[in-house]
Amino acid sequence: MTPAKWVKVWHERLPDVPLTLVQAPAAEAPDLLRAGEADAGLVRLPVDRDFFSAIPLYTETSVVVVPKDHVITAAEEVTLADLADEVLFHPLDDVFDWDRPPGEPAFERPATTPDAIELVAANVGLLVVPQSLARLYHRRDLTYRPVTDAPRSGVALSWPQEATTDLVEDFIGIVRGRTVNSTRGRAAAGRADGRTADGGAAEGRAAKPGGRSQADRKPRGAGQSGAGQKPAAAKSSGGRGQRARTGGAKPAAKRGKPRRRS
Repeated sequence: MTPAKWVKVWHERLPDVPLTLVQAPAAEAPDLLRAGEADAGLVRLPVDRDFFSAIPLYTETSVVVVPKDHVITAAEEVTLADLADEVLFHPLDDVFDWDRPPGEPAFERPATTPDAIELVAANVGLLVVPQSLARLYHRRDLTYRPVTDAPRSGVALSWPQEATTDLVEDFIGIVRGRTVNSTRGRAAAGRADGRTADGGAAEGRAAKPGGRSQADRKPRGAGQSGAGQKPAAAKSSGGRGQRARTGGAKPAAKRGKPRRRS
């Protein structure tokens, strides 16, 4: 994952609330969330839906990691049939749930994906992984090619259902691309009185030029006057001989001085 863009938005919107990223192997991420060592996680699907909530984000392309001088590099993409005669590693932390691992089985299963990458670099075999892992463990002597019919891994934002706090809702909103003025989510509703998600005073974070916060800007409905406006003139009682002035009425002509009679 590359969550830097979301972290940047978080720091812009909630500068007083620290956000710490904790890197963990895919297999260990759910345990960190269960233990409360992280509030939310970017994890691989599937997750335990009885315990976790999850928002699927995207599905990754699967690739085969090969030495740069391997014959497979002549193609732009390959299929599992193209790998049938190759030794393929199936590490113990493999994120794919293979019904039947493709290729020739290796002499042993590496403990981790990084261990399998080292064996690929030693020209012992190949490895099929999600593209992000191929990039994470990139080496100059290795490259990769897409495998069109390999299983794919889905990535999701996940958190314990019982720990859906306002700050978690804030992060969900950022990941989903909601703007700072969005009214969706629990945190937005909680800030209608000018308070932050952690209960502290907002201290003018929502203030616009002019010194008033959005919470102070009430919509002007029918019959409401804004701050600084003059009150409407009182209506005339409409005495005898008076006419109500309308926008289309012509003003009464001024009477001139009376002429002197000779």
